[in-house]
Amino acid sequence: MDRIALISDVHGNLTALEAVLEDIWARGITRIFNLGDNVGKGPRGQAVVDRCREVCEVNLLGNWDDLLPDPERVDDREALRWWKSELREEQRTWLRALPFSHDFQMSGRQVRLFHASSTSVHHRILFDHDEAEYLSFFENTPATGDGPLPTVVGYADIHDAFLEEDRGRTLFNTGSVGNSLGDPTPVYVILEGVMDSDRPAPFSIQFVRVPYDAHAELAVARELGMPEVDGYESELIHGNYRTTFYEGGTRQYHRGWL
Repeated sequence: MDRIALISDVHGNLTALEAVLEDIWARGITRIFNLGDNVGKGPRGQAVVDRCREVCEVNLLGNWDDLLPDPERVDDREALRWWKSELREEQRTWLRALPFSHDFQMSGRQVRLFHASSTSVHHRILFDHDEAEYLSFFENTPATGDGPLPTVVGYADIHDAFLEEDRGRTLFNTGSVGNSLGDPTPVYVILEGVMDSDRPAPFSIQFVRVPYDAHAELAVARELGMPEVDGYESELIHGNYRTTFYEGGTRQYHRGWL
């Protein structure tokens, strides 16, 4: 059986990434696919980009990877300017040129991976979607191209890991390595089956939570003078989105930047 590790939404959290990589390699897994959002929110986007370029066989485009380096966008938040300036120019170019999706076969199933939805990295679909939104994951669009229709779709973006099956289709979300909400423990996914095979065979999807030293990454953020550190602490320690922290509320699901 072949195994592939799926990571996503590292968001500049190098400590979490290294903990997850150590767990992946301890299991003997050598193939890693990254579903995007390497940068923003955390202090070490530059280091995360370098590490993912080094160890990930597949790197896909995330909404932060597209928007943050955009040279035509005017940033109205100090934090956005800080995260953007922390990246090297060639990294910004590399991020925005990443592919939208990745398709392959495993154990007779057609698998498709992308960051947020089948239409755009900026079109967010939450875990409490309706039937039309669910079915849209399994469609071909100008963004995905006209390949075989998937029966298994994995996506990221919302920082909430889940899995559901309906009418022969499987949808799952990888959750987030560097900015997991609800349960702040980093999470990644292992796909196991027979790679590149159109014949039915055993197939599994496993979610793995990996504890790490979140306070160490917070210490780095403070040492580097990263803005919005208090909101970052709310996310890393308590799993509460920073917008609700600054608004004095409790966790909500936002359709803006994640």
